[in-house]
Amino acid sequence: MSEGNKDRTSLNFSSSVRLPRLTVEQYVQGVRENNRTILAQAITLAESNSAVHMNMAQEVIKQLLPDTGNSIRIGITGVPGAGKSTFIEAFGTMLCEKGHRVAVLAVDPSSTVTRGSILGDKTRMELLSRNPNAFIRPSATGGTLGGVNRKTRETMLICEAAGYDVILIETVGVGQSETTVRSMVDFFLLLMLTGAGDELQGIKKGVIEIADALLINKADGENKHRALVARGEYNRVLHYLQPATTGWETKAYMCSALTGEGIGDIWDVIGHFREQTTRTGGFDARRKAQSLDWMHSMTQDYLRSTFYSNPEIAHMLPQIEGAVASGQLSATSAVQQLVAIFEKTRK
Repeated sequence: MSEGNKDRTSLNFSSSVRLPRLTVEQYVQGVRENNRTILAQAITLAESNSAVHMNMAQEVIKQLLPDTGNSIRIGITGVPGAGKSTFIEAFGTMLCEKGHRVAVLAVDPSSTVTRGSILGDKTRMELLSRNPNAFIRPSATGGTLGGVNRKTRETMLICEAAGYDVILIETVGVGQSETTVRSMVDFFLLLMLTGAGDELQGIKKGVIEIADALLINKADGENKHRALVARGEYNRVLHYLQPATTGWETKAYMCSALTGEGIGDIWDVIGHFREQTTRTGGFDARRKAQSLDWMHSMTQDYLRSTFYSNPEIAHMLPQIEGAVASGQLSATSAVQQLVAIFEKTRK
């Protein structure tokens, strides 16, 4: 299957979603009142790829926009076994106890059927999922990172309009999803384990470079000394890397999600980050840049979808692909032919 056909297939992934017959005004009012049933339905509306649902969702989001932007958006990823779910539950529960309202959005572009491990996360985050000030939701990506970009961003805006002032976006998958989540959050947290030497070999340098803080989890009991050593090793590595955020120094910290030690400290770090970047203008500048990147990304997605869903392109694509694969046609000539076909049908 060609890339274009993959894109086109994914765009129809949730077009059959069934939704209750609510008006735009009912969605808007329900979200603003934090009616959790309507909140969930509004998110489902935004996730749908049905043209009717998408148009309605955009009107809902348009009316909710004045109520958005007041949260701190935190991306959380981690190496396998770092205890991400346990940390998020401990961190989220602490924030709820401090009077915050926390939304947890999980992103996993690797699964189009099970929608990631969010059900498992809800089981592991049993305490947080029962907290009235917390809301846990998977992000249905349709198997594409483009899906992550639109659907997670719009889910985030809806949650902000519902009054959630801390948004935690968890990357369940490993790989490019980290970069995608980085593009929509204010602060990016990377969970690590002890044994820094071995762990650094198993994690891409690029993921460390986009992190605003490294947090060594499971720093308790006999493991606490190893965590101290690992923190020193990570900090030595970070000293030679360019910070992910201008004017901010990325450092390694440690905590125990099991005992709660250090959980409050990382929240203090995030608070200091927000104060410092707000003072220098970096916080607002990043938000504006992310909005523009989002617009350009969605424009590209739309153009790609429009191109590959064109009947003439769909008809000629296999033949032209075959010619390129066999060496009878150069890639440049193939593109020129496809664009010419597309432009002819648009006249």
